[in-house]
Amino acid sequence: MRFKYQIKFILACIFMGFFFFYSYSQDQGKKDSILFQLNQSKDLSEEKLYKAYERLAYYSSKADSNIFYGKIALNLGEKLGNNKYMAACYKHIGDGLRLKGLFPEAIKNYLESIKYYRLAGDMTGVAVASFSLGDVFSLNEDHSNCLRYYMQALEIFKENKDSTHLATALLNIGDEFFNNDQSDSAIIYFQRSKAIFNQIDYPIGTAYNLGNIGLVLAKKGQHAQAEENINRAISILDDLGDRYPIAVYQTSLADIYAERGEYNRALKYAKSSLNIGLEEGLKEQIRDASLKLSELYKSAGNSDEAYTYLKQYITYRDSINNEETIRKMADLRTEYEVAKKQSEVDLLSEQAKLNRMVAWSAVFIIALLLVLTIALLKIYRIKDRAVRIVRQRRRVIAAQRNKLDEVNKTKDRFFSIVSHDIRGPISNFQGISGLINVLADSKDVDGLKQLGSMMEASAKEVSELLDNLLEWALSQEGRIPYDPQIISLREISQSNLNIMLNMAIAKNIDLVGQLPEDVTIKADKNSVSTIIRNLLSNAIKFTPEGGNVTLEIGEEADFGVIQVKDTGIGIPKEKIENLFSLKGTRSQWGTKGEKGIGLGLLLVHEFVELNNGRIEVESEEEKGTAFKVFMPLNIS
Repeated sequence: MRFKYQIKFILACIFMGFFFFYSYSQDQGKKDSILFQLNQSKDLSEEKLYKAYERLAYYSSKADSNIFYGKIALNLGEKLGNNKYMAACYKHIGDGLRLKGLFPEAIKNYLESIKYYRLAGDMTGVAVASFSLGDVFSLNEDHSNCLRYYMQALEIFKENKDSTHLATALLNIGDEFFNNDQSDSAIIYFQRSKAIFNQIDYPIGTAYNLGNIGLVLAKKGQHAQAEENINRAISILDDLGDRYPIAVYQTSLADIYAERGEYNRALKYAKSSLNIGLEEGLKEQIRDASLKLSELYKSAGNSDEAYTYLKQYITYRDSINNEETIRKMADLRTEYEVAKKQSEVDLLSEQAKLNRMVAWSAVFIIALLLVLTIALLKIYRIKDRAVRIVRQRRRVIAAQRNKLDEVNKTKDRFFSIVSHDIRGPISNFQGISGLINVLADSKDVDGLKQLGSMMEASAKEVSELLDNLLEWALSQEGRIPYDPQIISLREISQSNLNIMLNMAIAKNIDLVGQLPEDVTIKADKNSVSTIIRNLLSNAIKFTPEGGNVTLEIGEEADFGVIQVKDTGIGIPKEKIENLFSLKGTRSQWGTKGEKGIGLGLLLVHEFVELNNGRIEVESEEEKGTAFKVFMPLNIS
């Protein structure tokens, strides 16, 4: 597999070029000096605080620090109302997000930076932010949009005769051509960039040119010259403390040594590159180094290590470059173009408004007209306020009426369901009572036993229905006792498993509890028991003979988790939406003719909310259903 050399991130770290136009630096001493001044100084003005935090964001070599200090400076810039300040901070934040591989968020901040630089009239700032935006598109392999923003920035640098930024732009454009297999175009731009950097005696620019030329030579198979150039670049960058490009070039050296068959040296450089990526939190470098290590171990015949690093490569690759990222980037780019047009319209509108104000200022002749205008305005406001109050009250009344209508509909629907489903068991009692006398006269003992079983089943149906109906009615009236206490999920789960065991045995269902470790929650014990019992009953009811029902407990984040899974008939997708309400058809027969109207799930939902929890359901027809209940952990 051909190694794809990635240069773009290392170039993104050069010359941020904000409106103060400080030289490129990640000097930890300067950062420490600023932090010391902030700790020692008191009552600093917002202006001085802004400059301190903006410089901290600029000098920080960590992505998280770029973002953290950039956001603090941005808040101060907004308070000061300075467009240049805000533009610089959005740029810093975008740089940090880009280094972390959060491309859509980085694009959003770069677009904001461009917008505020335009408002401030700072075209150099626009060019720098546009170039960074091009870097993100390059990293996501969007070649056309990358060059679009690069070339826009390049023209501005040429007009301003800005040698440093011009050389950087040429270097990045050459890299973009190189990454798209246009080596001849790439070498032209690298040479132009190198000439400018040599002219202005800029070491870091020289280092990047040496490294990039080494990459081109490596790609062409000229490994000895490539190694020489890359090692010279690494030596300069090491003195400057710029670690990320060192990691990229080490990956390239690993590729060179692999081509020579020197796998131990290749592994050494690839692992060093991966360690830098992990320490700095740089997803792209972790991705590339993982791929290189996978290839090296595969070549060395170590399939286990090769597979481990391949999995790591795929994980980071998919997290960086996926369809959702591309879609978000396209959406953000469209939003920027629309916002740009809207900004132009707003500017024209403001100009027109100013012209009207100037024209009408001549009409202001006597104070009497002003007094009259104020009086009319007060009258209008009083009238408008009265109208708004009336409209607001009408909306409240309408909302209350709609709510009452909904309550009445729910009540009617509820009574319809209950009357329909309770009629079945009662009718069974009426029919059975007549058969008892007949069977008694005929002394049919087996028939009487069968009728006894039927009566027991009908009685259980009526009892379960009435129990659920009573608890649901109490919950609707707010009369359910709520006594939160510390509960052992293992104990309460085992207790309910014992209760439901006979029901499961009667249907030849394997009822299993997976309770590996205890979990304590803070909730009402009775309502939690009702939740577990109803979920188990529901699972058994709709699972055919020979199936499985499993009760599991565990922890997720700050919640204890109760999960009931079955291998039953499942729930149709169209019914899941109204599963915890009285809407739609509620009644449904179990797999052995058990009757149910869905009140059990209503109770479960009510009691979950009573205990500040939540419930999730996943189901597939003919395969089974899983209910997952989240209850707050006991964290005291």
